[in-house]
Amino acid sequence: MHHDQGVLFPDSLMAEVKHRFHGVNHDFNGRERLYFDNAGGSYRLKAAVERLARIDAIPDNAERIHEVAAYLKQVQAAGTADVRTILNAQGGSVYAALTASGAMFDMVRAVAENVPGSNMVTTALEHPSSFDATALYAQRLGRELRVARSNPATGGVDVDKIVRLVDQDTVLLNVIYASNISGAKLDVDEIVRQARLVKPDLYIIVDAVQHAPHGLIDLQKTPVDGINIAPYKFFGCRGSGIAWLSDRASLLPHHKLNGKTPEFWDLGSSAPWQFAVVSEIVDYVCWLGGLSGPAADGQGAARRALFERGMEAIALHERALLSRLLGGSAAVPGLRNMPHVKVFLDAGGLASRDLILAIGFDHLGHTQAVREYEKRGVIVYERVASSLYSKRMLDSFGLDGAVRVSPLHCNSAGDIDQFLRVTQELAETWNRRAAQADEDDFRSQCDGPQPSA
Repeated sequence: MHHDQGVLFPDSLMAEVKHRFHGVNHDFNGRERLYFDNAGGSYRLKAAVERLARIDAIPDNAERIHEVAAYLKQVQAAGTADVRTILNAQGGSVYAALTASGAMFDMVRAVAENVPGSNMVTTALEHPSSFDATALYAQRLGRELRVARSNPATGGVDVDKIVRLVDQDTVLLNVIYASNISGAKLDVDEIVRQARLVKPDLYIIVDAVQHAPHGLIDLQKTPVDGINIAPYKFFGCRGSGIAWLSDRASLLPHHKLNGKTPEFWDLGSSAPWQFAVVSEIVDYVCWLGGLSGPAADGQGAARRALFERGMEAIALHERALLSRLLGGSAAVPGLRNMPHVKVFLDAGGLASRDLILAIGFDHLGHTQAVREYEKRGVIVYERVASSLYSKRMLDSFGLDGAVRVSPLHCNSAGDIDQFLRVTQELAETWNRRAAQADEDDFRSQCDGPQPSA
């Protein structure tokens, strides 16, 4: 069944979903607001925050032999299995780092320092942790850095623009799953397939931080060598980055204690709460999946099947929210039809995009717009060329900036309508001010200088 415009959660489910998250309609001080900057953070699952506190309060070291230590080992083992559930990964190594960016640098280093070749390939849309890591080791090791250009119409990168840069001497292909400015999803399936036709043993690393909360990842269909996610952008908690490495990538020389097995990547004592939070994320998505089909025993393939159904429900609800943002409803016009508002990078079907938009106003600057939104109880984010996190991507699109809008599946159609009403009011207010300023300027020119007495 095709759902081109998505499918909203029923009202009763929407209420339950909101109840499971902190701060969906209020900030931590209890003030009403909409947090539409989930591409920079994420609404937190109450269960994830509570589990972090409960597990991290345990003083025991998991590397001991007593009962509580054994329990912490079980927590870690379950979380490790759930990383594989999220990715549909088999084998390989799961690596828990402080941040997803740190894990990315470690993976790139291992490949760059140990795989022969003369060039490394990435794209203009990468997060700095991916782009800068690839650029750093290309420069340090004397490799050519090849960068695929973005498509300024779709906000993504075309498959052929990436694959044509790959050859038999390519050390690494490092590519993002979805843009964190436009929301455009790259065709990772086809990128992997075509790149491996050029070089079958090519090492490929994927940044899935932005995409993971919005859609399925399936490493059985897209066999890569390294991939990272950030639990704090996936309904979880800050202070954790998770990576998975393939069997061959995990064996590449890397920082580790000599006594550990060759594929082991963690350094120091583990933090069991990192794995407990991952399990809470998967439990939640599986709960959603269980609402749309028969329950499962929660183990192995059955747990992945539930997870897949849950992520499909999330993706369809978010597609419906994106459709409403762009097209509006009987209650309020959408961004595409709103005078004095521009939707950037607005090409391609809804299914090719995650729930992220870049917009601008005719008479209101990006940074000032963010401040005006906040005054009206809406949190969005300015992407401007002066930011190290934005410049390269914006330049590739030919933009000087944008207001990034990124709701999450725990937002409702009513939340979208509220955002649209605020946006309409901002556009109309600043258009009137601009018109008044033009009129005042015209009058001053007509009046001319007054004669002296």
